Amino acid sequence: MGNILERVPNIFYSISATTRKPRSGERDGVDYFFRTKEQFEGEIEADSFLEWAKVYDDYYGTPIAPIADALERGAIVILEIDVQGAMQIKERIGSDAVYIFIAPPSVEELARRLGSRNTEAADQIQKRMETAVEELRFADRYDEIIVNDDLDRASEELGRLLTDARR
Repeated sequence: MGNILERVPNIFYSISATTRKPRSGERDGVDYFFRTKEQFEGEIEADSFLEWAKVYDDYYGTPIAPIADALERGAIVILEIDVQGAMQIKERIGSDAVYIFIAPPSVEELARRLGSRNTEAADQIQKRMETAVEELRFADRYDEIIVNDDLDRASEELGRLLTDARR
């Protein structure tokens, strides 16, 4: 994501909250807002999330407050979320956002990328692959699809879409 943050000015990258344990090197408030299950469920009850879901036995969600602050400042807000979350937001705010699906060049390439990260066990990668195949079926519900086959080209295309959306 760093590439696009450098290409387009005035972008706010939304940090998600989660109940999963931090991976090596991840920092609270930078990579995610790490919460206990009880904290997260309290925030759900308080309607503090724009969207939220339980994925792989952990909660994930997008806190509303930082997004509202960024929009008030006139920033372009980027949410890096799964299909389930995007569909919740689409239902909640409709066409007041631009929905961009970032697709892998192929399912095989996605499996290779996940495996090369060495951050998850084989059964977790299998779960992610099953979810990815299911999520690819939702791509036509987005406004735009970018195939991430070349990082520079995909970043350039995303930058163009974000700049156009600002107008």
